[in-house]
Amino acid sequence: MITSLHNKEIKAVAALAAKKKERDKQGLFIVEGPKMFGEAPTERISRVYLAQSAAAQMYGQYGEKLAGLSCETVSDEVFVKMSDTKTPQGILCLVRQQQYHIEEILRDKNKKQPLLIVLEDIQDPGNLGTIFRTAEAAGADGVIMSSRTADVYNPKTIRSTMGSIYRVPFLYAEDLSSIIKRIRETGVSVYAAHLGGTAAYDAYDYRKGTAFLIGNEANGLREETAACADARIHIPMEGRVESLNAAVASSVLLFEASRQRRSDKS
Repeated sequence: MITSLHNKEIKAVAALAAKKKERDKQGLFIVEGPKMFGEAPTERISRVYLAQSAAAQMYGQYGEKLAGLSCETVSDEVFVKMSDTKTPQGILCLVRQQQYHIEEILRDKNKKQPLLIVLEDIQDPGNLGTIFRTAEAAGADGVIMSSRTADVYNPKTIRSTMGSIYRVPFLYAEDLSSIIKRIRETGVSVYAAHLGGTAAYDAYDYRKGTAFLIGNEANGLREETAACADARIHIPMEGRVESLNAAVASSVLLFEASRQRRSDKS
């Protein structure tokens, strides 16, 4: 059992939580809590840490899964230092990062029209994680992000995904315009969520291949990115509200596409 706050292994875990550079260097990210551990693919888990006071409970709940993994018990004081949450839940693991490519995301695996969300410069980790969770819930096939978007492996993002990070393919694009062009070449229609949209979001048919563009929380989409879309759409709003949170706007659009596709099956 590790009891020293100065242990090199513990410091390395703390660095993973704090620094994107370190996460990228090691190809790992941190997952906390029983739910996120339980849903993590076993083959991608590199190391597990258990708080001393929670070890018996975790072995009782996840004994079979833990049996095949590299595990270390640490004192409660040490676990608090390792944890990125205010109320640690007694289990933390290091998970190997996953790499996806655009062709994988566009491949028609289930013989259906793809549904994608494309994000430009989303900065808030919570927003990003919520978009991942929404994307899975709405049946989206992938999330594509500009290189200036928040780190998907930030602990706050990971928590906000509620496990969707394991199941929703994603990638970062240095040149978002080129990726959008590639998407359109496959027959997918691209719609930019834009305050200057000429039509309401529910005016189009999303039962065919569809991708939605969502811009930065403060500035929206860059003009050159919006210009890549087939159409600009807006979400009609009452009162004096000018725009919606990026995660909320993503939810409205993705679930409209999901609704249309469900209706098409009935």
